[in-house]
Amino acid sequence: MDLLFLLPHNRKLPDVFLSRPISKADKLSRRREVANVVLDFSVRTATTHTPQFLGLPKGAWLKEGGYETAGEGIVIGFIDTGIDPTHPSFSDDLSKNSYPVPSHFSGICEVTRDFPSGSCNRKLIAARHFAASAITRGIFNSTQDYASPFDGDGHGTHTASVAAGNHGIPVIVAGHHFGNASGMAPRSHIAVYKALYKSFGGFAADVVAAIDQAAQDGVDIISLSITPNRRPPGLATFFNPIDMALLSAVKAGIFVVQAAGNTGPSPKSMSSFSPWIFTVGAACHDRVYINSITLGNNVTITGVGLAPGTDNDTMYTLISALHALNNDTTVTDDMYVGECQDSSNFNQDLVQGKLLICSYSIRFVLGLSTIKQALETAKNLSATGVVFYMDPFVIGFQLNPIPMRMSGIIISSPDDSKILLKYYNSSLERDEFSKKITRFGAVASISGGLKANYNSSAPVIMYYSARGPDPEDSLLDDADILKPNLVAPGNFIWAAWSSLGTDSVEFQGENFAMMSGTSMAAPHVAGLAALIKQRFPNFSPSAIASALSTTASLYDKNGGPILAQRSYANPELNKSPATPFDMGSGFVNATAALDPGLIFDSSYNDYMSFLCGINGSGPVIFNYTGQNCWMYNSTINGADLNLPSVTISKLDQCRTVQRTVVNIAGNETYSVGWSAPYGVAVKVAPTHFSIASGEKQVLNIIFSAIMNSTTASFGRIGLFGSQGHVLNIPLAVILKISYNITNG
Repeated sequence: MDLLFLLPHNRKLPDVFLSRPISKADKLSRRREVANVVLDFSVRTATTHTPQFLGLPKGAWLKEGGYETAGEGIVIGFIDTGIDPTHPSFSDDLSKNSYPVPSHFSGICEVTRDFPSGSCNRKLIAARHFAASAITRGIFNSTQDYASPFDGDGHGTHTASVAAGNHGIPVIVAGHHFGNASGMAPRSHIAVYKALYKSFGGFAADVVAAIDQAAQDGVDIISLSITPNRRPPGLATFFNPIDMALLSAVKAGIFVVQAAGNTGPSPKSMSSFSPWIFTVGAACHDRVYINSITLGNNVTITGVGLAPGTDNDTMYTLISALHALNNDTTVTDDMYVGECQDSSNFNQDLVQGKLLICSYSIRFVLGLSTIKQALETAKNLSATGVVFYMDPFVIGFQLNPIPMRMSGIIISSPDDSKILLKYYNSSLERDEFSKKITRFGAVASISGGLKANYNSSAPVIMYYSARGPDPEDSLLDDADILKPNLVAPGNFIWAAWSSLGTDSVEFQGENFAMMSGTSMAAPHVAGLAALIKQRFPNFSPSAIASALSTTASLYDKNGGPILAQRSYANPELNKSPATPFDMGSGFVNATAALDPGLIFDSSYNDYMSFLCGINGSGPVIFNYTGQNCWMYNSTINGADLNLPSVTISKLDQCRTVQRTVVNIAGNETYSVGWSAPYGVAVKVAPTHFSIASGEKQVLNIIFSAIMNSTTASFGRIGLFGSQGHVLNIPLAVILKISYNITNG
């Protein structure tokens, strides 16, 4: 079993990562030079249009002086799979304006064979890699995994460009132009701390080393598209090495953003736990790519594929790969021949000029077969295009649009695939005696999937986005903390891709890739946080979190409530209004976050008082921080933290909580309104208040259970300012015990 050794945070010694039998842990923990011994664990990785969808060009960027200065002077640290420094998204010579490295930053750039001198510049201002734990385990392959900051995966390059990639970089994939890309804060600086690797993922020990280095270097924001592979064991989920390292970063004034995880849509699937971490879930934006195939019987079937259509909607003959085998190949010889992976199996004379039908099986999902190889087969056989039908055993699998250099479509629905095959088989003509096919009668045309379409139902919470309530411990007790904090675009996101990236085989060799996940949502928020930090340089991490949270949107483009997908299978057919456990405070509103009016602020000491309030936490806290809980005069519950939300996991009759707001705008008068969670009576005082610039106001919120229930219910408090500021504070109450049952 592997152990992670953490030294005291005030020591200037390097972290020591060793692998030792568990029986030696007690001996090691007694040594003066070792502050803490905890189990190491594995971790995993969890755009062209989203700036427009978020209203940046005419909103947040405009307030910062345009995209040319958006994020200037702010350093975002990325703990991920590294970066491809040759990508134009990270060049520093696109503007004639001066672009100095911020004076508060002191990071360095590693120089290796894979990451030569000159890889860093005034945009990419630091890059290092961390692999001590992986090396100790003997699983690090310096050739395959690159013992350097270079990104051999693609994920890190993608996330860095989402947050801070240069503005106006052409997105050309498979020879097709999909617009121009920009990060959320295109003028901010990038510092890379590689701690994940393409062949094995990563380990907490290396992530902690990367976090500590980023904090020491002086980054302003840390973006972490990483989640643990399992829920941390022990006293509470908050007491894990990554969260505690991030607490030290917050103490240093760094805003930390983490992906919620891709383990949704079930409750308590959250993979980011602590109140000092800003946790981001994933929603779709309004751009979609859809292509379709029209059959000879006038039936049209939709599908996916970033592919051109057939010429002028001309009808072309369809031929199944299973009916185009050469004389030397049978299905008995190769049961996967229908996946079109080897052109030598087929008769070119039969396929030439036709649309080749290939099967899409679980092997594509596992990476054993690829769309790219099937397209190569079709090209070698001079096919006009390719039609993939979905194997009935691939249930509920969601496909990203895949680039194709020739006409093509993937029919992603097994039911629609049956319609295609029924039409095809019914159109075959066979010899009456030999039963051999004499004529392929089915025809079809493919309409292109290169043109974006826009719908008005966005945003929608994606089925894979991890959900609350926030699990407090491995027993799945609920924490009095709202997670996620909010949601941001995370589905079908175009962003930069490493030239040697292998995370998606379909985008290998491309400069851009379209990816989906909470990994894509988190850097959107990291970039938007850079805009807030630029506008308010003295904002604490919790003030940035408050600005993002209280201004988040609750409505989609139609003005209706944001919906959440509820199932992995057929998610579009299983949607209902999103709750705070799906979307936190709502969908990020970049422009409003730059003018929040009031701020809910929390300090490092508040978080420590919260941790010290957890039963039996004293020794654990001392091991991590070197601080005793007696230093804190009082402890507080999670519901008493000054967060821009209130979550009560167990409401026993009645509970009063307080929130304190600070006015960062001009003098203003606010009225207070609220909707109570079902089964709960809520009262807020005062209901009106006037507040001068810089002043504070305490809000007293009384919750009273009026029924007995174990089902979570939700409400909201709204603060409505006379100068147009509107703040939204979500309420969540899970277990409710009324006076009557307690008396009984």
